[in-house]
Amino acid sequence: MSSKFSELLSPVPKTLVSELTLALNQIERNFKEHRWEPAELNGGKLCEIVYSILRGYIDNNFPQTASKPKNMADACKLLEQTPSTFPRSVRIQIPRMLIALYEIRNNRGVGHVGGDVDPNHMDAVCVLQMSKWIVGELIRIFHSISTEEATKAVEALSDRELTLIWKINGISRVLNNNLSMLDKTLVLLYSSPTGITEAELVLSVEHSNASVYRRDILKKAHKKRLLEYDQSSRLSTISPLGSRHVEEAILH
Repeated sequence: MSSKFSELLSPVPKTLVSELTLALNQIERNFKEHRWEPAELNGGKLCEIVYSILRGYIDNNFPQTASKPKNMADACKLLEQTPSTFPRSVRIQIPRMLIALYEIRNNRGVGHVGGDVDPNHMDAVCVLQMSKWIVGELIRIFHSISTEEATKAVEALSDRELTLIWKINGISRVLNNNLSMLDKTLVLLYSSPTGITEAELVLSVEHSNASVYRRDILKKAHKKRLLEYDQSSRLSTISPLGSRHVEEAILH
């Protein structure tokens, strides 16, 4: 994200852009590795960075590094008193989004009690999408582009795995034919944190024999802890080790 991201967020200091980049990357990585609560905590860090950017923009005096306000909700509400010459997104929309995001970080990330479904995953989905929206808004404001263009910029900067995946008629295809059957499988799983069924994987990678694919790819990868293969549901889910392999050996 570095140099390109700095261009999109000019005139924000590169040090602040670097902090924002790191926070967004950590949220995404933790999400893909199913580490729901750390993803929420990093959402709080992103709030502090974005608040520092907004405050610096309004005051025409950007700090070199982010700082945490004493009370995030009160600090964001004060931004609403900014003169209307500034974009509404800077004064109202992003600050209110930050309050909601910070609330999840402080009061939803620890000790969920009761209920039939653990909301940690649901919260992490919310944190990820809100974080992307906020960063997209910053790009739109500082780079003077449309909302659609800003959204595409965020997706291009953050979702690297999408460049390898082509979805057509309900089927996902890996566009790099030089990858091994295992690597194609891991790329597909990397793009779907909730897991993919064996039947869908066989269809996507076009393996000629489902039982051989199960024996040679899924079960062996399971033993290596690259993925978790549930024999009863035949659902495969990528592991943190598998995610790291995709990021370092394939996407990098």
